[in-house]
Amino acid sequence: MADGTLSGQAALVTGGGSGIGAACAAALTRAGAHVTVMGRREAPLAAMVARGDAAAWLAGDVTAPPALPRVALLVHAAGAAESAPFLASDDALFERMWRVNLMGAVAVTRAVLPGMLEAGFGRVVHIASTAALKGYPYVSAYVAAKHGLLGFTRALALEVARKGVTVNAVCPGFTDTEIVAESVARVVAKTGRSEAEARAEFTKHNPQGRLVRPEEVAAAALMLCGPGAAAINGQAIAVDGGET
Repeated sequence: MADGTLSGQAALVTGGGSGIGAACAAALTRAGAHVTVMGRREAPLAAMVARGDAAAWLAGDVTAPPALPRVALLVHAAGAAESAPFLASDDALFERMWRVNLMGAVAVTRAVLPGMLEAGFGRVVHIASTAALKGYPYVSAYVAAKHGLLGFTRALALEVARKGVTVNAVCPGFTDTEIVAESVARVVAKTGRSEAEARAEFTKHNPQGRLVRPEEVAAAALMLCGPGAAAINGQAIAVDGGET
């Protein structure tokens, strides 16, 4: 998308200090949007502003967000993943995954949607996962929450379809982020495999034989925020090299 395409549009990116969120914020900024990045860690957020990849930052937890700015564009990229066999996944693990990956999206969307409806324009993009489209072993709580996020996205899209607002999900496969790096480290620690062998457990899911790059996910989110995406609503766009 050309620089300036989103000029004058205010945007909020949650999880904006690193990974996919940071890539989305940078892409929106290059397109001319005035981007506020939100997250729990202040230093990465401040660094985004210092680099010119965002205009402002806001510290907060998506499960109980602070007062949020009025925005036309929301990219909700905050999330978390924990792994365990189902029988070792207690209620607390399910609750953590549910609160962060679904209810965080609900809370942030609820906060910014009234302004979009009043303006008669808005773009909501939830960064979901291929785990919203299929199952994976040992992450049943995460998969359940991401399926819930996609269901929420599709239902809300229908409610606002005639009000100038679109709601969509981007569903990346395993992406080269801190979350995957931490998962690789856990596999190494638990199994004794080399880092290369552990990394191969993640890249094998992608027919292209690699991890998705955050910038590739950001490109899909940017497209959904652009003027040409007005008729794209309630969709789950996979960025996964053909996995799904």
